[in-house]
Amino acid sequence: MATFLYKLGRLAFRRRHFVALIWVALLTLAGVGAASAPTAGSSSFSIPGTEAQKAFDLLDQRFPGMNADGATARVVFKAPAGEKMADAANKAVVERTVKELDTGSEVTSVTDPFKSRSVSKDGTIAYAQVRYEVSGMELKDASKHALEDAAEGARDSGLTVEIGGDALQAVPHTGSTEIIGIAVAAVVLVITFGSLVSAGLPLLTALVGVGIGVASITALASALDLGTTTSTLAMMIGLAVGIDYALFIVSRYRAELAEGRDREEAAGRATGTAGSAVVFAGLTVVIALVGLAVVNIPMLTKMGVAAAGTVAVAVLIALTMVPALLGYAGAKVRPTGHKARWMGGGRAAAKAPSGGAAAVEKPNMGTRWARFVVRRPVMVLLVAVVGLGAAAIPASSLELGLPDDGSQPTSTTQRRAYDLLSEGFGPGSNGPLMVVVDAKSAGDPKAAVKQVSDEVKDMKGVVTVTPATYNKAGDTAMITVVTDSKPSSVATEDVVHEIRGAGPAIQADSDANVLVTGATAMNIDVSQKLDDALVPYLVLVVGLAFLLLIVVFRSVLVPLKAALGFLLSVMAALGAVVAVFQWGWLADVVGVEETGPIMSMMPIFMVGVVFGLAMDYEVFLVTRMREAYVHGERPGQAVVTGFRHGARVVTAAAVIMMAVFAGFIGSSESMVKMIGFGLAVAVLFDAFVVRMAIVPAVLALLGDKAWWLPKWLDRALPNVDVEGEGLRTHGDAADGTERDGELVRV
Repeated sequence: MATFLYKLGRLAFRRRHFVALIWVALLTLAGVGAASAPTAGSSSFSIPGTEAQKAFDLLDQRFPGMNADGATARVVFKAPAGEKMADAANKAVVERTVKELDTGSEVTSVTDPFKSRSVSKDGTIAYAQVRYEVSGMELKDASKHALEDAAEGARDSGLTVEIGGDALQAVPHTGSTEIIGIAVAAVVLVITFGSLVSAGLPLLTALVGVGIGVASITALASALDLGTTTSTLAMMIGLAVGIDYALFIVSRYRAELAEGRDREEAAGRATGTAGSAVVFAGLTVVIALVGLAVVNIPMLTKMGVAAAGTVAVAVLIALTMVPALLGYAGAKVRPTGHKARWMGGGRAAAKAPSGGAAAVEKPNMGTRWARFVVRRPVMVLLVAVVGLGAAAIPASSLELGLPDDGSQPTSTTQRRAYDLLSEGFGPGSNGPLMVVVDAKSAGDPKAAVKQVSDEVKDMKGVVTVTPATYNKAGDTAMITVVTDSKPSSVATEDVVHEIRGAGPAIQADSDANVLVTGATAMNIDVSQKLDDALVPYLVLVVGLAFLLLIVVFRSVLVPLKAALGFLLSVMAALGAVVAVFQWGWLADVVGVEETGPIMSMMPIFMVGVVFGLAMDYEVFLVTRMREAYVHGERPGQAVVTGFRHGARVVTAAAVIMMAVFAGFIGSSESMVKMIGFGLAVAVLFDAFVVRMAIVPAVLALLGDKAWWLPKWLDRALPNVDVEGEGLRTHGDAADGTERDGELVRV
């Protein structure tokens, strides 16, 4: 592989005009496609195999035109102080608003609070429920404006009016912190390379890659039913890996220049060595993201595949566009150790003796740290493991759920509507359960439905059970159940399980099938499905990546150590997420206005993404160590050599990735905020504790055994030559080495 990538790098360097033209054309094509594509709606949230989904499907069959999964809006009214909603003037305003809402072209039904008994006991709060024939993100702007205008008209009459539900669902925005993250990445690159041009290359190529990826997702969003969160995730991961992959190749290119290679040869060797590591690092990320398909949640699968596509584009750009841009940059990209004049360039060269700077090279911080770890591996290992273990303790109290309007900022009308409903009708009114009774096989459908209603009324935690609504055939009924706890609470989950637990006995008595659905029940089913899929997903992803790393490192213990270190870092990161988003530690700093259960998909999502990113650092850092080891250095010295060449770049890559992820903490979407925080913390733990402390300590303790591989396995595995062993003599003539355009005889 190294030889092939070496040739590819040289070709891209020589044919840079052609390569640049191809990528610009692809970016333009994707941009035109995105601009001309129809506006995408929200991704359909179907969860195959769950009871909640089966109930929705049954409702679509038995209640044609009901659009059970269509958007809903709850228009909540509150009377002025000292007045009641039933007062003539207030009642007239509500009735006028209901009539106005019912004229919408996409509206299927509107309930009158006074007819549906949706008025609080104290008479001060009421709500009208509006149902639409399409989902929230598919609603036309005209329908949303009509909803807002109707509410505003009621406000003008003196009522407090807020709108809950998903009808006003908006595309999440990330805020200015995303730009700050990119700015931090730029500063780190400038400090690392000491040159604006060298620093600009990774940023430029990453932005091109993300532009192609996100524009392609936008262009295909309507056809493939991709949600808005998909492009946000692709942008988040694409920026991080795109900058990092280009960073590693540019850094290796500068190191090759420092060894006296000419620029084309340096570009080829950088692509052949660092590029090989980029390919395998990218493969681990792609495996982790595509592996999300095992969860069998279509939305999550699409998010993973789309993000994996963006990572694949980042790899291709790093292997082709980066060498091409290095050709354009020419002498503006300096060898390692050379900085621009404005950063003190020239001092190192002036101090170096004529015999060569390498002879008196001062140990850098990475070298000093590696020597310290090699001397005291047990102490470093214990401190690192105990520290991560302590950070992971909060994860033991992890509670899973999906965000609702109660987790929205208090500045939003959705959150204010949620609070008003809780005040007037109890917290359970924000997420009522829908019990569907399929009595088609029952001898007496109405008796079966009554039996269900009576049993549910007597259950602990149930406040209200509405009269049943039958379909035209009279063989299927819907019953709305309101609990005394908020939708995302454990108590509400217990009620759902109790209703479902009573289903088999009811079916045995009356041949009626009982199903529980609604947004709250769907969230519970999603959480359970994700929990059940976590272990199979871990086995699949870690297993495939383990096999891949055996091929890369030609070792059994090194990949095993990498996987175990990843588990430590991801558990510590989950602990941090629980401490902030569930316990409320530092919530004000992060901008968390409402603590609660952790998003259901967070653990499995973090496992996937963090594993892929963790293997990036493992591959980049340890391949340098293996390269030194196979070239004859002792195990301890190989660790030091790997840190001398790789620690600074891996540190810069980690800081950049943390900055990019942290930039998404400013998002208005709670899911994006939580993912950004979790990934940033995970990178912090994995890069600076696991890879920088645990990895060298374990390798120092194992010595030669770290690189042990059974002979039969060694013969069976393909030789991918990530270390670039095949390049040691590939670019050098038998009688000399070409440097800076001239042949130097030896």
